[in-house]
Amino acid sequence: MRPAGHCAAGGSRQQCRPRPTGSRPLLFLRSLLFNAAFYLGTLLQMIFWTPVFFFLPHHLAWRVPKSWARINLRLQQAITGARFEFRGLENIPTDRNFIVAAKHQSAWDTYTLLQFFPDPSYILKRELMYIPLFGWYAAKMRVVPVDRGQRSRALADMTARSAIQFAGNRQIIIYPEGTRTASGAKPAYKYGIVHLYGELGAPVLPVAVNAGMFWPRQSFLRHPGLYVMEFLPVIEPGLSREAFAAELERRIETAVAALNRETADSAPQAPVVARLRREGKLA
Repeated sequence: MRPAGHCAAGGSRQQCRPRPTGSRPLLFLRSLLFNAAFYLGTLLQMIFWTPVFFFLPHHLAWRVPKSWARINLRLQQAITGARFEFRGLENIPTDRNFIVAAKHQSAWDTYTLLQFFPDPSYILKRELMYIPLFGWYAAKMRVVPVDRGQRSRALADMTARSAIQFAGNRQIIIYPEGTRTASGAKPAYKYGIVHLYGELGAPVLPVAVNAGMFWPRQSFLRHPGLYVMEFLPVIEPGLSREAFAAELERRIETAVAALNRETADSAPQAPVVARLRREGKLA
């Protein structure tokens, strides 16, 4: 399914044309409008669909969150001046099941990933399941909640639940670092993805993003710019756990660093570029 936006498809990429940036007050106003539209729109859509959503069969129910994702992309593009490029689409397997290991820098990563997989199951922290409406919707779509405070028990539970979803021909989406990270932050990959790779014997699709360059962690502002999501070549099953862990981190972090340098060259006004230059992380 093609993500929202006035995009032209070509080979392995889909790209939207740039839009001009605005002044600081305009940036604040656009961010305010988008944030209001995002959160209020999410709430209203959940309320609107609640009378029928929970009675829909699983394959039809997916139309609701995927529609929500497309609406978010259109709002982000129209209000904030964002545009999007999706690379490496040819690397997404179409003939087998797999695990998605994605860099996580903003909410953009979460709703955008929905567009590319037929029946994904997110691994997420259990606390999100307690949010009214949102938690109910997540339960309906059979996500894999994890109690991060339980550690070894949580790992076993996550693996067992993921195995059930994987056996049901679903794509498992996991953020290897367990949470959102700032652009240029030192990587801190957790053992969960390594354990899943070994236990499920599944291929892993690494995903790199540059969203944190325009949607910084813990920031209210939503900057205009070219958001890139890059699907990297699959890591096949069969590696030792140590070799897999090193290869996954190498692939994702190398791609993210390249995206950051590309963003710094094409959009030097991006909010974190100056910090990354000072820290020597754009060399």
